[in-house]
Order: sequence, then C-alpha cells, then structure tokens
Amino acid sequence: MAAAAGDGTVKPLQSAMKLANGAIELDAGNRPREAYTEYLRSIHYISQVLLEEVETTKEAGETMPPDTSKMLKLAQQCLERAQSTAAKLGKTCLKPAMPAAAPNPQPAGRHRRVYSDEGGKLSPFLPPEIFQKLQGAESQSSKKELTPLEEASLQNQKLKAAYEARMARLDPSQAMQKTSLTLSLQRQMMENLVIAKAREETLQRKMEERRLRLQEAANRRFCSQVALTPEEREQRALYAAILEYEQDHDWPKHWKAKLKRSPGDLSLVTSLLSHLLSLPDHPIAQLLRRLQCAVYSTLYPAVSRAAAPAPGCCPPTPNPGSRRLRPSQSLHCMLSPSEPSTAPQPQDSPPTPSLHPRPVGPPSPVGDITSGLPDKDSSFEDLEQFLRTSEPQGRGRGHGGQPEPQLQQLKSAVEDIHNAIADRLLSLTLLAFEGLNTAASKDRCLACIEEPFFSPLWPLLLALYRSVHRAREAALSRSMELYRNAPPTAIGIPTKLLPKDPEAKGTYPYCAAAQELGLLILESCPQKKLECIVRTLRVICVCAEDYCPTSETTSQAGLPPIAAAAIGADDLLPILSFVVLRSGLPQLVSECAALEEFIHEGYLIGEEGYCLTSLQSALSYVELLPRGGLAKR
Repeated sequence: MAAAAGDGTVKPLQSAMKLANGAIELDAGNRPREAYTEYLRSIHYISQVLLEEVETTKEAGETMPPDTSKMLKLAQQCLERAQSTAAKLGKTCLKPAMPAAAPNPQPAGRHRRVYSDEGGKLSPFLPPEIFQKLQGAESQSSKKELTPLEEASLQNQKLKAAYEARMARLDPSQAMQKTSLTLSLQRQMMENLVIAKAREETLQRKMEERRLRLQEAANRRFCSQVALTPEEREQRALYAAILEYEQDHDWPKHWKAKLKRSPGDLSLVTSLLSHLLSLPDHPIAQLLRRLQCAVYSTLYPAVSRAAAPAPGCCPPTPNPGSRRLRPSQSLHCMLSPSEPSTAPQPQDSPPTPSLHPRPVGPPSPVGDITSGLPDKDSSFEDLEQFLRTSEPQGRGRGHGGQPEPQLQQLKSAVEDIHNAIADRLLSLTLLAFEGLNTAASKDRCLACIEEPFFSPLWPLLLALYRSVHRAREAALSRSMELYRNAPPTAIGIPTKLLPKDPEAKGTYPYCAAAQELGLLILESCPQKKLECIVRTLRVICVCAEDYCPTSETTSQAGLPPIAAAAIGADDLLPILSFVVLRSGLPQLVSECAALEEFIHEGYLIGEEGYCLTSLQSALSYVELLPRGGLAKR
C-alpha cells in the first residue's frame, strides 16, 4: 500500500486509469482531437499490458490476474468514448471498421448506455423478457437426466437408422427379407416404448410418494402456525424442493458434516455458498434468478420513464460558454467531471442545486454562506451547521429535487431487494443448512448472496439512483469543472500534509488515493465498493504519513483506525475533498447513497461506516463550493 501511495511502483490498472483520466480532462476542455488520441493511447496501453500478462501467466502456468476484468472494462469504456469523440470529429467510419464486434451481443451483466450524446436519445437496457431468458439460459444448459421415454425415443432412432442402412444394401429381389426387417423393427420399437412407459409410470409413482413424504416433513417444520402467509407457504414449498434435491445429491450431507465439525470456520461458509449458487438446478439458486428477474422487471420501466424525454419537450440548449453535462455512456462510468449520476442519498443530506447553471444575479442563500473558499480550519461541525441552515430549501421535493413518484419507485425497488436478499434467500439458506444459523455466519451468507444477486442488477439500479440524484450530481460536476486545477491549499489542506517538493514525482498530491477511488465504479457489489472506499482512505493516511512524520500529525483519540492513524477529522475532510475533485466522478453521490442503503448495519458503526460517512461529507463539501470559483481567476 505504501508503494502505491508513494507512486513508486504504480499498478498497471492505476496507470491505465491515469491515462483515461487525462483523456477525459482533454475532452472536458473541449479538445476532442487530443482526447481522441489519448483514448486510443489508453486502449493501446491496456492491450500491451494484457498481452504481457498472458505471456507471463502462460509460461508460469498461473491463472489470470484479478485486475484483468477491470482492465477490459476500462478498455471498453475508453472505446465507447473514442467512438463518441470520433463522431464529433466527423470520423463516422470508426464503427463500420469493426464488423467483427457487431454480431456479438454484450452479456447481460455489462452496463448498458442509458443516454447517448445525440439529442438525449434513449439507448435502453435489455428488456425484462430478454434478461429473463439470459438468466435462465445457464439453468437450461445443464441438461437433466433423460426420462425413460426419452431414452426409448433415442434408442428407436438408432434402430431406424440401422434398419435404413440394411434396407439400402438389399437387392430389389429380396422382398421377403425387407418385410421381415420391417416387422422386426416395428416390434422392437413398440417393445421399447411399452417398457419405457411402464418404467416411467413406476418412477413417477415413486417420485410422488417421495414428494408427499418430504412435503409432510416440510409441513412438520412449519406446523407452529395454523394459517400460513403466502410467503410462508412459498418457503415451505421451497424447503420441500430442497429436501427432494438432497435425496438425489450427496454433497449437501458432506457440507453439513463439515459445518458441524468446524462451526466457526467462515471460509467454509464462503465455499459452501459459492458452490451452492453455482449449481443452477438447486432450489436456492433458482429462487435467486427468479427474484433477480422480478427486481429487474420493476426497475426497467422506472429507468425507461426517467430516461425518456417528456412528450413535446426539447432538450435544453446549453449556454455557449458552458460545457454541456452529458449523461453517462456506460453505467461503469469512467472518471468524468462532465457526467451527472443517479443514486439515492441519506435523509439528512443537503438540498440539491438545479440541473441548469445558476443565473447571474442576486446571490442565493447558499452563495451568501459560501461566498469564499472554506477556511483551512473548517471542521465537520461547520459543515453540519451549514447543511442544517440550507436544509429547508428542499421541502416538498424528493432527493435531488426530483418528484415524489420517482422517489417512491426507488423506495419500492429498494424494499423489494431487501426482501429478496434477507427475508427470502437468507432465510431459505438457513433452513437448508442449520449450521449457518449464527451471527457471524449470517453476515458471511449475506455477503456471499449479495455479490451474485447485485451483479446483473447494479447497472439498472444505479441508473435509477442517478436519475433521482441528477441535480446533485450536476452541481458536483460543476464544482469539479471549476476546481479541477485548484491547488490543495485552496481546498484547505495544511501545507504540513503536502509533499515538500510536489514537482519531484510529476503527479499531484494524493494521486494514488484518487486512482484507488476511481476503481470503485468498476465493481458491481456493495461490499466490494465499500472495501474500495476503505482502501482509498488508507492510501490517504499512507500518503499523509509519507508527506509528514507521524509525530507532527494531529492524531485524535477515540477515532477509528484510519482516522487515528495519521490525520484528524479536520484534516481528513479537505484531503478527501481534494481527492474527490481529482477523481472526476460525480456519480459518487449516487454510489454512496446506494451503499448507505444496502450495506449491513454492522459495517456502518465500524471503520467502513466511518469511511463512507467521511466520503459523503466530502461530496457535500465539494458540491457546495462557491460557483465564483478559483478556476476563473
């Protein structure tokens, strides 16, 4: 971590992010030709790194590095932006130059464009019925055992093929032999069908007897209540299906024995859930896919309505002197100061500014309070007091100034997701494996369930969040544009927490932290995104210790390990705000709001919760920077 923070040995992924960030800054500065060149240079660099990794892993016989998938996503996004930039330059031949990529559809888990740059046209996600088919494809690909009638049909096809071959070899004069062969074929085929039908009836009778026996066992498990709710009836039916599955497979018994021998081994829990959810025919895995499809079907119309322009409305005409804010071309949005995002925010968050640039005129209440750059010694208490003073301005509207119906759709979707993960998937898993019914094992089960559950849904979920928070992200994007070249001291970072010779390494201070924060958008699981935020603050602490010895820093007692390691809360806010400005990610507003909703309560009171709260405070701080800004001086 120290190496990454000190920029001594930069990871290839961070170098690629740095190249992409440079291209985006050129694009934001209305220099499309240079930006186009830098996008292509980023793609070329990523290709070279991946080719070298392939050669290295092939010689050493190792698996692919974990960053490979992120590098590929980054290359995909650079390519999308290069295509958009080329269209501006009139290079329309770029897309036809890649015919091989056209017939290959992107997998369902990839992020799709919600908007394009051509007049706000909608490029939709996969329709729910297509998503459902793709989710069920894996289950259908695992072929079940053939029934007796299916086996008989295959056998009869082979008999018929052999009969036709023998008939072709006979002379026309051998009519008696042909007749004999025909009668023999008919007799054998009929016998096969009769035997198969008898076998199938016997098998069905035994399966029905077993089903009734297992249903009685499930009923005994749920006999505490006379009248079951529909959810409990569904859970009872699924539990009976699990019992039936365990009659045909031995691996659940082996795992239960392992859990009984080592009840506190959380690695066993991870391995068990990973194995269970990889089996498409297990009832829990089938339930997960059904719930994913149900949530997707709820999100899709809400996102489509939010993305579509209102009837009879024209897209707003941007001011000639201002840069137009473009919605993201991919929901794995790269670091782009120009892109507004869509995620929910906490209840006590500040009111969000309008999407349109603020008119020149009498200063607003916000402008009165933030008429100058924040003082170096401003603290979290000052920020909280400022947020409280500006809170009443957002009355009667949803998050980000959005109408209540859209906010209600978001709340409904969030409630459905919580119900699917905790109330149905987790409870069914604990029913199937009683050894997991401990506090630590439950938390690990939730983490293991969330990753496959959120993976295909996060793009659509984030699109709805970004739609709700579009105005806040526009304000944050504007601040990022105005202050992207601001010196660290102007944001309030003390000189003692800055490098003595900032020009020596050729990068801006805390560059490694901004690159680490940029990796957050490449993840699609809340837990991994939160880990990325924690790593970002750890890199900040490592950089601070590198720039200033620990004895000179203001360590504060009673803070979580990250804050107490090197810097106090008063210093952390401006440093993290500077990192946010340099990351160029306005969608962090939406990401953090979604994380606050879906992260377990246990994490929110520890180090992870401190890091998330600190990032949210920094986002609000940057969002409300004065618009008179430093960049215009």
